[in-house]
Amino acid sequence: MKDILFFSHNQKKIIEVKQIFKNSNTKVCDLNSFKKIKEPKETGDTFASNAKIKSKYGQHIFNMPCFADDSGFCVEALKNNPGVKSKRFLEKFSNSKKAFEYIISNVVKKQNNRAFFITAISLTLKKNHHIIFLGKINGTVSLKPKGANGFGYDPIFIPENNIKTFAEMKLDEKNIISHRKIAINKLKSFLF
Repeated sequence: MKDILFFSHNQKKIIEVKQIFKNSNTKVCDLNSFKKIKEPKETGDTFASNAKIKSKYGQHIFNMPCFADDSGFCVEALKNNPGVKSKRFLEKFSNSKKAFEYIISNVVKKQNNRAFFITAISLTLKKNHHIIFLGKINGTVSLKPKGANGFGYDPIFIPENNIKTFAEMKLDEKNIISHRKIAINKLKSFLF
């Protein structure tokens, strides 16, 4: 497959995805390559349904194979929330520092620091033809935010068998183990 659209405006995600695809013969386009496109509302109650809303919309608008992701941070002490509402959860606080403090205080109170990141990628090749690829990485909540790389919840997530948070890792380090990498590897195996 020569060209594929990654339906996202999130610059950090776009950089991650393009880096994962860099040694393939597929050109990954993103929404920044086109005039301003309105994204559809993510009204699904699962990661997969939100990813599908975006990939279906992108394929329909641009008439080319399209994939989209929906990812989230799940904290056991918060009953696996923020989960599918991860982005909206961060937006409820005046800044991410306050959101992290809320999460960390619950982790300490419940004495349970287990957490995981999950990604669902939906690939839409043509109308009503969607394939879902999942990626998950387990880890723990860091009791203090660390690192300046990454985005979202990266400063408070330490992946299993690691001592650094995602935000302390360089992009290529994170891309070896991340939930998005796991899901995109499944997508790449399907495509090639």
